[in-house]
Amino acid sequence: MSGAPVVELRGVRKTYQLDAVQVPALVDIDLAIRPNCFTVISGASGSGKSTLLNLIGCIDRPDRGEVLIDGSPTSARDDDELTDLRARRLGFIFQNFNLLPVLTAAENVELPLLLVGVSMKESREKALKALALVGMEERKDHKPAELSGGQQQRVTIARSLVNEPAIVWADEPTGNLDTEKSAEVIELMRELNRQKGLTFVIVTHDPGVGKKCQRIVEMQNGLIIKEVRN
Repeated sequence: MSGAPVVELRGVRKTYQLDAVQVPALVDIDLAIRPNCFTVISGASGSGKSTLLNLIGCIDRPDRGEVLIDGSPTSARDDDELTDLRARRLGFIFQNFNLLPVLTAAENVELPLLLVGVSMKESREKALKALALVGMEERKDHKPAELSGGQQQRVTIARSLVNEPAIVWADEPTGNLDTEKSAEVIELMRELNRQKGLTFVIVTHDPGVGKKCQRIVEMQNGLIIKEVRN
């Protein structure tokens, strides 16, 4: 894919302290995610893929090296600025959906916009548009308990898109779904990538997901050991 990277990591390291032992989670990682790309980050548990996602999603900070969003280093931003950046430029899809049970689908989707000061009218309009993109507009008034797992994940995807993000990060998005629903969710993301030009980065241990992406970044022991482009 052409164009300047949406996100770039340069010489990134991250180490965790486990009792008296330092455990390296990421070791000198260089990685660029360009616009309109559909990338899978794969690896076994403990390979560093979730740590990588936390860093490029501005949820955590590296011990060394630099993370850049739209060419701007995140190290220059304080925690409040990073929170605002996540709300305005990044979208997140989680394995456990993270939908608030007392809210309807539309209310769950519009919530990120309301939290950054978008008006109720505009937030609802954008939420309904996002739900329509994922085929859930007719379920807008349903609460999570009234939806299947696949439908809840579609609402989660709509929520990740509502702020028109530069990039969407997905952490094991099919982990709680059966094979059929997993395939539907991944195909939905592929369609959004192809039709809307959305940039997706998916962290997964599911080899079936990688077969449907443009780029696979394979991790092991905190290192990128291989890249494959389909």
